[in-house]
Amino acid sequence: MGKKYETVIGLEVHVELSTKTKIFCSCPISFGEEPNSNICPVCTGMPGSLPVLNKKAVEYAIAVGLGTGCSITQYSQFDRKNYFYPDNPQNYQITQLYMPICTKGALEIETKSGVKNISIREIHLEEDAGKLFHDQETSSSFVDYNRSGIPLIEIVTEPDMENEEEVIAFIKKLKSIIQYLGASDCKLQEGSMRVDVNLSVREAGAKALGVRTEMKNLNSLKAITRAIEGERKRQEKILRDGGEIIQKTRRWDDEKGLSFAMRGKEDVKDYRYFPDPDLIPLRISNQWIEEIKASQPEFRTKKIARFKKEYDIPDYDIELLTESNYMAEFFEKTANLCGNPKKAANWLMVETMRLLKEKGIEPKELKYSPENLAKLIGLVDKKVINGDKAKEVFHHMFEQNMDPEKYVEENGLRAVRDERILKKAVEEVIAGNPKSVEDFLRGKEKVMGFFVGQTMKALKGRGDPEIITQLLKERLKEGL
Repeated sequence: MGKKYETVIGLEVHVELSTKTKIFCSCPISFGEEPNSNICPVCTGMPGSLPVLNKKAVEYAIAVGLGTGCSITQYSQFDRKNYFYPDNPQNYQITQLYMPICTKGALEIETKSGVKNISIREIHLEEDAGKLFHDQETSSSFVDYNRSGIPLIEIVTEPDMENEEEVIAFIKKLKSIIQYLGASDCKLQEGSMRVDVNLSVREAGAKALGVRTEMKNLNSLKAITRAIEGERKRQEKILRDGGEIIQKTRRWDDEKGLSFAMRGKEDVKDYRYFPDPDLIPLRISNQWIEEIKASQPEFRTKKIARFKKEYDIPDYDIELLTESNYMAEFFEKTANLCGNPKKAANWLMVETMRLLKEKGIEPKELKYSPENLAKLIGLVDKKVINGDKAKEVFHHMFEQNMDPEKYVEENGLRAVRDERILKKAVEEVIAGNPKSVEDFLRGKEKVMGFFVGQTMKALKGRGDPEIITQLLKERLKEGL
């Protein structure tokens, strides 16, 4: 039998913070702008320019630290990490090595194997680099410094994970906490959350860690899963063949399903860290920490447990609604206003989420209010409008956030409930379709759907299908 190996994984997760301006200057953060249009002497590293720390970035970092069970470093500082890439205009990055703002946290994850704690070594603040673009046709490279200076937090875990399932569970839990805090949108595919995977293998039962490799900037859960699986197999094959793992930084190509060496993995000494002389030490008071702690939201794990206790809706609905804190709060407000949690959940999960996906927008960009959704649900419950008209009203409400009650009145959408009018419409439909009447009398029950549809059409969609069906059955049975 061949040797058995086990995998050891640690993560470095970079998250762009949702501040309005960059971490050390007042340049606005706006995506999709013309290259090099949101830059200044500070974020492009011009000689003589001086950084000024963004207070909101610090607050977000503290909030994430508290949300992940970290201790907050009350006397902190910034350091210079020296390296020479074209996308790094200063030839150094301002970061935190010696005194990271958050340390010694943990997140509890749950997988098929059970519950496990993943330790967080530290969370530190730093600035992002610019972005390089390579033109294959001209063999030229271009750099856009709009991203240079965007505030990042880097969450560094201990090597506590053993497989891709644990890694994905950790990333999802971390992502949820950060999104609930509003500290970042954590969009992997857009680069506001980037994951580096440090992976090594060792003989099963061994205590010493193997030689690790680092796979940089993975930008989807699928890519992370495939990269871990691919790198584990690569390292195991090398060891079984009697080879030696070389510590390197690697790039994962998800299309080819392979990783490629980029460069030798640097050590701390290679970066020649030293305290940044242009930034004074950061002092964080107990009062500031308590203020941030008091503003923390109810996180998803607790919210799920409470929703299961307080609202009579399926677990699937709760899982879906709590993916976004905004959507969870929207649901709760609507449910409390209309007194019908299930219908509130249905409108949000079906029509709302469909339109959000169709238009490519986030829940927080919704125009309509919980008050108006509750009114719409009430109109249907009181049979003022039927389901089809409710969808019509909802689509207008989604676009304009108008009052559904006023819209129904102004556009004559109230359901026809006058029995004389309904009976007249039923009589006309039956009289105009003798062949279908014969089919029904021969036992073809499906014809009833045709009759209901024709009657609704005659009433311009404003009838009550239940009442119409009952009237049709009564009238048609007279012909038996």
